[in-house]
Amino acid sequence: MKILLSNDDGYQAPGIVALHAALQTIAEVDVVAPEQNNSAKSNALTLHSPLSVHTAPNGFRYVNGTPADCVHIALTGLLGYRPDLVVSGINNGANMGDDTIYSGTVGAAMEGYLFGIPAMAFSQVDKGWGEIEAAAQKARELVLHIMAQGPQSLSPWLLNINMPNMPLDAMREPLICRLGRRHAAERVITQQSPRGELMYWIGGAGPAKDDSAGTDFHATAQGHVSITPLQVDLTDHARLGVWGAVASPGVAWPSQVSER
Repeated sequence: MKILLSNDDGYQAPGIVALHAALQTIAEVDVVAPEQNNSAKSNALTLHSPLSVHTAPNGFRYVNGTPADCVHIALTGLLGYRPDLVVSGINNGANMGDDTIYSGTVGAAMEGYLFGIPAMAFSQVDKGWGEIEAAAQKARELVLHIMAQGPQSLSPWLLNINMPNMPLDAMREPLICRLGRRHAAERVITQQSPRGELMYWIGGAGPAKDDSAGTDFHATAQGHVSITPLQVDLTDHARLGVWGAVASPGVAWPSQVSER
């Protein structure tokens, strides 16, 4: 098995170092990761400046770009082969609910998925790298199991996986979950620069809004590993008919379109 490994915390992050050590016991692993922390970069690609690739003493290759950049250039020429799996992580903190829209960890995995390669994004629920070796071993287990047992008819697939910061034997069995929801983000933070300019910092993520049974929030709070299959199609299929009526000639808008 050949695995392309990336992340969004940077090539020196404890999460990717631990995950590489665990995965290289079961596969050939090439690391292509960002030079710096690129959290919350989602699927962004760098189109207006060149990208440079360097090799660290441990063999990891790092790029002065986004997580998606790393996977994109790896798959379009840098590697010289097509991997069997793209893995991203382990992220320093959860990527659950609405977080997945912004996540660079998920963005790197999604880039592999868009190229038709199965992909997995791994995150720890709490920041700080607590029990990172246990998380890496659990990720190794899941890679082995899913690559052996996963339905070939569904390939490629994209899995978002969140692991509690617990010893390996304390983690409960994986559960297939839907994404939960968060409340709106906290208020923007303002600060004055030394030169008197007003600066803005994006506020923290809001608390969980939907953490009911069946969500990733609920599963990880109970000590389970959450696994959420993701898709890229953002089409609002349930409302295609409603919008079709709106767009039809002679249909008044918006009075004839009932809210759902």
